[in-house]
This record gives sequence, C-alpha cells and structure tokens, in this order.
Amino acid sequence: MGKTETYIDVAIHALNKKGEELCGDQADLFKSEDEVFFVMADGLGSGVKANILATLTVKIAMTMLRHGESLEETIDTIMQTLPVCSVRKVAYSTFCMVHLKNDGRCRLIEYHNPPVFFCSNGRITPYISTYETYGDKEVRISELELGIGDYLTIVSDGAVHAGVGTMLNHGWEWPHIAAFLNRQQPKSAELISKTLIETCNNLYGGLPGDDTSVATLMLVEPKVTRLFSGPPVQREQDHEVAARFVQGSVKRVVCGGTAANLMARELNRELRCEMDYYEPSIPPIAHIKGIDLVTEGVLTLKRVSERLEDYAAGQIISFGKPDAATLLLNLLINDSTHIEFWIGKAINPAHQNPDFPFELSIKQNILDRIIATLRKIGKIVMIQYV
Repeated sequence: MGKTETYIDVAIHALNKKGEELCGDQADLFKSEDEVFFVMADGLGSGVKANILATLTVKIAMTMLRHGESLEETIDTIMQTLPVCSVRKVAYSTFCMVHLKNDGRCRLIEYHNPPVFFCSNGRITPYISTYETYGDKEVRISELELGIGDYLTIVSDGAVHAGVGTMLNHGWEWPHIAAFLNRQQPKSAELISKTLIETCNNLYGGLPGDDTSVATLMLVEPKVTRLFSGPPVQREQDHEVAARFVQGSVKRVVCGGTAANLMARELNRELRCEMDYYEPSIPPIAHIKGIDLVTEGVLTLKRVSERLEDYAAGQIISFGKPDAATLLLNLLINDSTHIEFWIGKAINPAHQNPDFPFELSIKQNILDRIIATLRKIGKIVMIQYV
C-alpha cells in the first residue's frame, strides 16, 4: 500500500430484541493512531443474562488488548472463562475480534458468529482461514489485507435471522446479505452499517425477534474538515486567520454570524443568507464562496451536540433534512475522519457576561461536548485557539 496515509473508519449500530431494555449483543472499540482493536460479542439468549455475558466477553478482551496482551493470550483467557450451556452444549457467548492496522494488515478471530463480510475492490470476497483450539473450543483465525475503500462488516445472529417466519422463510441468510452489500456503493462505514441495520429492522417489521448488531470497519483516505467558530481575541489577527483558514485541501465550515462576517470581510467575498427555515428551531444556512457550509452559531451547534450524543449512544439518526444542523452533522459523521476546530476566544456579550472567563462561555461548553463526542466515536480531533 506504499506510504499513502490511511484512516480506519468505524460505525456500530444495534437493535434490542422486542420487549428488552438491554441488548444481548455488546461491542467495544479501542483506537490508537496506528491501529484498531474491535470486539463484538453475542450473549446466549436475550435480556439481562445475555447482556452480562456479552459484556463480560467484551470487557475481558478489550482490557487485555489495551494492556498489551497478545491475541493468543486474550483468546485463551476468554475461552477458559466462558461457561458452556449444559443443555445446548454451546458457549454462553460467541464473539468476533478484529485487529486492523492503518497499513491494511488485519487479523480476524471468529467464534461461532456469522462469518464476517470482507469487501475487497467493491465485492464481498471469500478469505482463507485456519482453525485453532483454545480450552477445547475451536476458533477461526484469518489474516487479511485491506486496501483503500475495502471494509469488514461484522453482524450478530440477529442480522441473518431477520424476517424469519414472517417476511422470509429462513431469515435474511448470509448470501442474501452479501448480495445486498455488493449492490451498495458506500462512502463511509456509517452508511454501510446504518443501511444494513435499518433493513434488518424493516424485515422484522419494527419488532426485532433477536438482538441485532452491525459494525463496519473501512480503510479510507483521511478526509479533513476545518471548523471556525468565533473571532480571534485580537481583531488585527482577523486577516491572517481568514487567509490561513482557506488554505489546503479540506472541507471548510464557519459557525456563527460574527465569524461569517469576518470571513466574508477579510476574504473580500459576498455573504449571502438563505431565508428558508427547514427546521423552525434552527436558523437557515448562508453562503460564502470557497466555504462549504456557513451556519448560525450557538443554536445550531447545540442541536448538533444533542444529535451527535444520540448517535454515539447507538440511536439511528436521519441525514435527510437540509437544515443547518443536519448538514453539519452529516459532514462530521459521514464525510470527515479528521476535524480541526479553530476556536476564536473573543467573548460574545450576547452569549455571556463579558466578565466571565472564556472557558465558562455557552459556546465553548457546547464545543467541548461536540469535541468529546467526536473523539468517542473515533474521529481525530485537533483544536486551535485563535
């Protein structure tokens, strides 16, 4: 793959079995600058017991991996720890573990889960595996090589059982899901996982008969978004900040009326405001040549923060509306791997008492929440105060 810089895009979605408050599937992710460890576990049955068993599996795996234990030691510990159901003679939790590096090298560990979907060059592709035994339990081990645009999609049993006995005689079987994925032209891991989980939910008629989880890990080229909010403390810095902001091959977002007026003035470009409210509580967008998105400040960012937190908690959110918050949310989640926040530290008296420190400002608190959530979902975030 040469020296091309790459990024691992990850998206996870889940549905609880109808009538259950807790999901019997669990997934966890540890992401560093160079690699990703991912674990998905499916506890036997559903509800509280399944949730506890799946959580136990995931926590053992991620704790050991994050502390530098080898995959072999981690698998052995899990297999020695998990009990076996005395009636069904199967382990109380199945699991899949992925160790994917930024250069595309990947090790895949599978134990009784539906086979992982490996998309290479736009097609679901079979892969060669070996089988090893740990604690009298056999696991499948595969070594893969991913290129730019290739991805892995991991599903729990609920996906291949979707629609069984209702819309489909035998459920949405593995070959059917593979054919479905082959018809997609995904731009991001989020679009793959979201489309797949929504289709599962539709096949269940909105009443999932089993806990259902979908996770996608995609190798992509970095996509940088640069977001500017608030003017610099010193007005004499305005021109320099605006000139630097428009440099480079990045997506550019300006949030806030003062920030937008600064950009238009210093770049000598027209600021054109739309008048249509697509969402009553969210002010319309504006336009500046060379800027990809121009929005109002605090109200829009607050809505973005709320919906971003919903997304991080596993809720499926819609990107269909053309309001400012949805457009920004779509850009941050689906079309960005790295986000640069350029935050002006000038105090806006409309938002707070100018005698209060900047760190206590409404805008800064909202931005802090957005930044924390973006990092939680695996985005690389950089902050520059001006």
